[in-house]
Amino acid sequence: MIVADTGGVIALIDRDDKCHEVLRRAFESAPEDWLLPWAILPEVDHIVTARLGRNAALRFREDVGQGLFTVEWNGAADIVRALELDALYADLDLGLVDAVVMATAERVGARAIATLDVRDFGSVSLAGDPELWPRDLPHR
Repeated sequence: MIVADTGGVIALIDRDDKCHEVLRRAFESAPEDWLLPWAILPEVDHIVTARLGRNAALRFREDVGQGLFTVEWNGAADIVRALELDALYADLDLGLVDAVVMATAERVGARAIATLDVRDFGSVSLAGDPELWPRDLPHR
C-alpha cells in the first residue's frame, strides 16, 4: 500500500510540479496500491482549485468518484492515533491531516507514503517504517 499525503497527490496532478513525473510513474505502475486518507480530500480539492483551477479540481473529484483512487474512511481509530502522534511530536505541530495520513499508513502497513513533506514525515517514527516517496524512490 502507498498512502498519499496532500502534497503527493498535488504533485501527481500538477504536470509542472518537479516531482510529477516520478510520482506519475510510481502511480501508473500500480494504481490499485494507492490509498487516499479521507482527511486529505478537502485540502487537495482546495489547493487544486486555487493552483490549477476549477476544471482540474472537477477532474480530481470525478476521478475519486469513479474509483481511480481508493479512499480510506476508517475514521475514529485513525483520529485517536493521529491525536497520539500529534501529542508525541508536539514540537512538529503535525496537525490533523498529516497525523491522519501517518495513522492510516501505520494501520494498513503501508510500504510508502507519497509526500513532499519530508521534514514532518521524516521526523516521525512510524510502525512499519514506510518509505517516503518520491525521496526514497530509486532512479529519481
